[in-house]
Amino acid sequence: MEKQITVINGDGIGPEVTAQSIKVLDAIAAVFGHVFRYTHALMGAIAIDQTGNPLPDETIAACKMSDAILFGAIGDPKYDNDPNAKVRPEQGLLRLRKELGLFANIRPISTYAALQHLSPLKQKQLEGVDFIIFRELTGGIYFGKRYVSEDGQYASDECAYSIPEILRVADQAFKYAMSRRKKLTLIDKANVLETSRLWRKVVQQLSVQYTEVDVDYMFVDNAAMQIILNPAQFDVVLTENMFGDIISDEASVLSGSLGLLPSASVGTSAALFEPIHGSYPKAAGKNIANPLGSVLSSAMMLDHFKMTDEAAAVREAVKWTLANGFVSKDIDAINNYSTHEIGDLLVDYIGKKAKSGAARNAVLNASTII
Repeated sequence: MEKQITVINGDGIGPEVTAQSIKVLDAIAAVFGHVFRYTHALMGAIAIDQTGNPLPDETIAACKMSDAILFGAIGDPKYDNDPNAKVRPEQGLLRLRKELGLFANIRPISTYAALQHLSPLKQKQLEGVDFIIFRELTGGIYFGKRYVSEDGQYASDECAYSIPEILRVADQAFKYAMSRRKKLTLIDKANVLETSRLWRKVVQQLSVQYTEVDVDYMFVDNAAMQIILNPAQFDVVLTENMFGDIISDEASVLSGSLGLLPSASVGTSAALFEPIHGSYPKAAGKNIANPLGSVLSSAMMLDHFKMTDEAAAVREAVKWTLANGFVSKDIDAINNYSTHEIGDLLVDYIGKKAKSGAARNAVLNASTII
């Protein structure tokens, strides 16, 4: 099978971690007989520096012509620390979501036994944690009308949703729940907000089509507490844009490191895959960033391509590196491996497993690691 992938490295550590994903994808292609072709495009601070535009038209065109987009990260301190900046890297990502109709952000939340000591939660609370968050991505307060009075004494941001906007992401979440444990939790604030009441109405009506799915409803403040108290209760979580932004970042700490978590942003035709971490500019160019969030995002891309065995091979390789202590500095400050070394270990594992059916050893810089 042949696929065209647009690669947006972005800023900070984006190029380094994305390079490891491409290495892993190339290894998968070699083992399973696929061809992945890459087109590189600009977005973020680097795009502003080179073109004055956080999202050049050429990047949009490349994304629309591709089967999927592999994205690193965006952001730069010179924009983060300047509240008066008229052009910002984040504008590029928001516009890209709109241009490609990426209306659903999907974030799997899982934990690894070898890393449970890094989580702020106790081990008993992490057992059985495996849920996925569906966040609506192109509506709500982030895209509503904004107003600031002339004297600067008043500001407002409108939160608005339509039934079609809610329905399309809710339907995806229900379909995903059917393939899992058949439980869906809607997170809202229906006791206060009209938009939340509309969300609840739409989900209640849609649930009639998915009678096998057990649906419950949880106010966002309670949900924030429950993710800490009993995260294993969740299976598929559905929520609006801002609540999803907050809840998914809260849930990300369960794994022990932001560098481990992948995500997908999907629409009716386009799909973008990215780690949830930021650009981490202080680590840029130092070869210390954790590439696993990006690599696991590429596994989600393989799932999107219906390459389920290939995606499973990537996830197995990631688990192997973690179980054997082949980890980056964010996980182990003393005994750690570089970004590129971890990428090489993943590639080595995938290749050895393909040849022997089992990969127990890895070769790194001509030395065998048992």
